[in-house]
Amino acid sequence: MSTTAAEHSPDPVPGGIAARARGLTKAYGSGETAVLALDAVDVDIARGRFTAVMGPSGSGKSTLMHCLAGLDTVSAGEVWLGETEITKLKERELTRLRRDRIGFMFQSFNLIPTLNAAENITLPMDIAGKKPDAGWLDQVIDRLGLRGRLTHRPAQLSGGQQQRVACARALASRPELIFADEPTGNLDSRAGLEVLGFLRSAVDDLGQTVVMVTHDPGAAAHSDLVLFLADGRIVDEMARPTADAVLERMKRFDVVRERLGDDVTAQEG
Repeated sequence: MSTTAAEHSPDPVPGGIAARARGLTKAYGSGETAVLALDAVDVDIARGRFTAVMGPSGSGKSTLMHCLAGLDTVSAGEVWLGETEITKLKERELTRLRRDRIGFMFQSFNLIPTLNAAENITLPMDIAGKKPDAGWLDQVIDRLGLRGRLTHRPAQLSGGQQQRVACARALASRPELIFADEPTGNLDSRAGLEVLGFLRSAVDDLGQTVVMVTHDPGAAAHSDLVLFLADGRIVDEMARPTADAVLERMKRFDVVRERLGDDVTAQEG
């Protein structure tokens, strides 16, 4: 069974900043119809730690991840990966940076159906014309329990096994930062716990840095730090989270939103 950060992870120790944003603003549309998804966000992502991002639907959590990962442009502000300001990069440079320095995990796995597990794992490096570190790759494959599944195509794998392949692909190039967007969303509870355990192990045992967007308090409990977003701003954070504590914090969001809704209704009436 996988373990949570509160059970095994030590108190966070400063290890540098893997990514950071200052004044990060993202608006969709313009004029009166503009929607402000992120509102002047300042955030630091600690290196060698597991950070979870949570918030109500529409709070901006996925937008924050996409901007930090260079998957989406920003309307204002700056984003750095290490010492590289990615908001000033041209698209070609940004594509190379994502390929070489960032790993991605998505809810939909994003595996190529015509490739086997081994080929899916090394695909980003194959596209870049780079040879993987054989020792590191073997360590990742064995840690994720995929040794006996490397010749199988995605259709021959369970959902949990497919997400493990996606996890191995994210880890294979030993990136500076791994972004995971609802990585357990399409998995049953057992497979989800396995994947969360592997992400936790990637941080504790392999020295990786993980940022995970999730709506699940149980998943967030595997992290070292939870950032809470509301209306495009980081409004709170919780170190060494537990599922119960995260759930209680999320309930407070619901209460506030209900009160705001009642106030708007009363004003309109």
